[in-house]
Amino acid sequence: MFRRWRRIDQPGLELARIEVDRRGVTACSTIVDAGDKPFGLRYIWMLDAKWRTLSLRIEQLCNDDRWLTVERGGASSWRIDGKPAPHLEGCPELDLSATPFCNAIAIKRLGEGDEFTAAYISADDLSITPSRQRYEKLGERSWRYVDLGVADGFTARLDLDADGLVERYEGLFEALD
Repeated sequence: MFRRWRRIDQPGLELARIEVDRRGVTACSTIVDAGDKPFGLRYIWMLDAKWRTLSLRIEQLCNDDRWLTVERGGASSWRIDGKPAPHLEGCPELDLSATPFCNAIAIKRLGEGDEFTAAYISADDLSITPSRQRYEKLGERSWRYVDLGVADGFTARLDLDADGLVERYEGLFEALD
């Protein structure tokens, strides 16, 4: 399946091909962000059948033209470019700032209302920091995202489509499909 998301707050577009089968999920995407700090990004996100991240490979275009690979090292441990990342110990999932795809992962994997610490990846510079967050269920396909870390105090309503992917992320993204 293909998904297209556009930025609402600034010029930007994402085109993602998401393949789901009995073995897991593969998302391949290209993002063009034409905001104040323009950048391009490509990623390949590999998940198991329970929507648990196995690896995320990101290529940053236009700025440094560099690659970043994040791989699961255990239940809640990670490796960055092949090296252990102890500062991310205890982070159950990744959160890539430039895409609403990561919100679907968190919603499918984590408990409603439970706070957790995500490994937050800034698309601007590919830095990775632990960041607290929570998802609150509002309805059958509606959630509220609450940031308790990097963007403390930020909240947004997320409306999902029939596949459980973000259809509308209040103030930031909307699906074009």
